[in-house]
Amino acid sequence: MPVHAGTHNDLRDVTGVRVGHAQRTDHGWLSGVTVVLPPPEGATCGVDVRGGAPGTRETDLLDPRNTVERVHGIVLTGGSAYGLAAVDGVVHALGDARIGFPVGDAPHEVVPIVPAAVIFDLGRGGDFARRPTAQVGREAYLSAIAGTPLAPLQGCVGAGTGACAGRLKGGVGSASSVLDDGSTVAALMVVNSHGTTVDPATGALLGAAFGLAGEFSALRPTAAPGDVGGPAPRTLNTTIGVVVTDVGLTKAQCAKLAGVAHDGLARAIHPAHSPYDGDTVFAMATGSRTGHVELASFYSLLEVAADCVTRSIVHAMLHAESVETEAGRWPAYRDVHLETGAP
Repeated sequence: MPVHAGTHNDLRDVTGVRVGHAQRTDHGWLSGVTVVLPPPEGATCGVDVRGGAPGTRETDLLDPRNTVERVHGIVLTGGSAYGLAAVDGVVHALGDARIGFPVGDAPHEVVPIVPAAVIFDLGRGGDFARRPTAQVGREAYLSAIAGTPLAPLQGCVGAGTGACAGRLKGGVGSASSVLDDGSTVAALMVVNSHGTTVDPATGALLGAAFGLAGEFSALRPTAAPGDVGGPAPRTLNTTIGVVVTDVGLTKAQCAKLAGVAHDGLARAIHPAHSPYDGDTVFAMATGSRTGHVELASFYSLLEVAADCVTRSIVHAMLHAESVETEAGRWPAYRDVHLETGAP
């Protein structure tokens, strides 16, 4: 099946989709928020929650049996359950823009539908009380609609600011693929796993074997002494993300897409879906490419989406930077396992 990366090799390759980050890293902070916005008319959405300790909002609404068909944003945030407060800032901003599910006759009478998931990063900046608020969520929303180049899109930004992957620093990663019929699928993942992303025997990232031609072939990994690349001690974590496509899908198909996306997660993180993680993946379909989706095409989309998730996790690890706070030090993969110290 011929597949190549999109122009940016990230979520922006799906037409109409925007991403924004906001984060705090000073005065005891190490956390942030990432907002993914579909076009103003919204997108069909599904979700699949596999981890044993999830923190989510509006996921029940995404059940194909329930009424509302489209969402107007997805929020990924640090702060554990406290961080769900960040969603309020995004909901109010969308409401001010008159974007949402209409519930009255006037243009402003809308309810924005914004599902969300959290990672556990409490206290990693040194102060347990420093966690994302509605204001940080609003800043991430404003970043998404600003229309300026995202610099950087990946790494220790947004919801990935306080993320850890095993004993290494985690972060945000993204990847895209264009299928031979011209449709596009992309993923953005916040890697904050209890499990490791690294083969301890070689130092290679577990997901690197699933890269597109030339994507990761230049890496020269090395094993590291001790267990620095291994799973984390028994602490709460969670990897969360979004898969987006321009293909028109039903809610049930989006739910299936989110479920298969977890296959990509499990290839890149070992162990995955532990009792210490709340692993959650959303799937959005903008439908900008019209027409009925044949079964064979849907099968191909599922396969490529899972690969995008795997590749996104690899990119998150390659873009992460070492961080040290009052609470501890988390070395970056590239500082531990790459000969050159850089991707």
